[in-house]
Amino acid sequence: MVAKGDWRLKSQDKFLKGVTLRWKKYTRYSPQWDHDHCIFCWAEFMDADSPDVLREGYATTDDYHWICKQCYEDFKDMFEWKIEIEHADTKSHI
Repeated sequence: MVAKGDWRLKSQDKFLKGVTLRWKKYTRYSPQWDHDHCIFCWAEFMDADSPDVLREGYATTDDYHWICKQCYEDFKDMFEWKIEIEHADTKSHI
């Protein structure tokens, strides 16, 4: 578990505490945006072939906030996230 004083924490608990996330391929939130950043560490998400960008991650259900795998692992207990798993005919939460 990370310390509450971790440099990546910037009041994200106000809008990410207890939310549902899903692991998915990066998709733009809007046609005007060509990339997003991890809401914690600022790693870049983009739909591009580049070794320096992430193409998958955890996203809020509205695809507005993105979280890289490492930050998810570091903060999952602190933020009490739920994970949505999509199956062909149903959705479930864990």
